[in-house]
Amino acid sequence: MVNVEQLKSSVNGMSIDLVSEAVRELRLDGLVTEGKTPFNKLHFNTCFAEIEALFQRAGYHKQLDVVGYQGLLYALYDPGRWEAVDVLRWLKEFTEAAALKSIPA
Repeated sequence: MVNVEQLKSSVNGMSIDLVSEAVRELRLDGLVTEGKTPFNKLHFNTCFAEIEALFQRAGYHKQLDVVGYQGLLYALYDPGRWEAVDVLRWLKEFTEAAALKSIPA
């Protein structure tokens, strides 16, 4: 099991290239989902300040926030462009649409 210090160290040692796709998405849409970030839920629960610092080193200097939908999916977003409730609605719709696609016809 990884302890908090190891987890923070892994984030602090992450390459800027790993977050560059997420930075591009944030600049375009102000919203990036779990599949396009190099972080998992545990990172966000324990290392959010370090993640924000990594995004700043990658050139994204706006405020960030994160929300999750029923433990299934999370999104990192710019609270200056999105309200948390709107992100949650979007995540709910995205999750339900993905579930419908996985049901055989």
